[in-house]
Amino acid sequence: MMLDKALERVAKGHTESLETIYTQTSSAVYAYILSIVKNADDAEDILQDTYVKVCLNASQYSSQGKPMAWILTIARNLSLMKLRSGKRVADLEDYEWEAIVDESADFKTEDRMVLDAALSGVSDEESQIVMLHAVAGLKHREIADMLNMPLATVLSKYNRALKKMRHIIEG
Repeated sequence: MMLDKALERVAKGHTESLETIYTQTSSAVYAYILSIVKNADDAEDILQDTYVKVCLNASQYSSQGKPMAWILTIARNLSLMKLRSGKRVADLEDYEWEAIVDESADFKTEDRMVLDAALSGVSDEESQIVMLHAVAGLKHREIADMLNMPLATVLSKYNRALKKMRHIIEG
């Protein structure tokens, strides 16, 4: 079932469609949240809260062919609220990355290495852009809209992050 249709059904009270949404999006949403809060326990809590908000606010979603961007915006806002509350915790542990790898069939060990490098060698903003593009599969234009940045800035930060990661991997 397409995400747009599933959100439409959730808005009409068919909450069983939320399972479809969760199954199709949760690994990318979790990875994105984890890139922001850098703590697996917080990321899991925010993931749960994200889907509660999706369920409660599905009727406010206006189908523009960007349901993933809408879900990630909710996740981002909740993540930033968590950071503002001052409960930010340390870097990601290996077992936390393993959870992402296990949940995503398309996510390979090499991808984990690249993302580890991205998180350790680039800014938080660059890391989020890489995660949104590489893990969540969003287009650069969608990322620009979501982060309220010009497309050229997103492309520049993405390319800068790739160069930094390449340098780290080659070094």
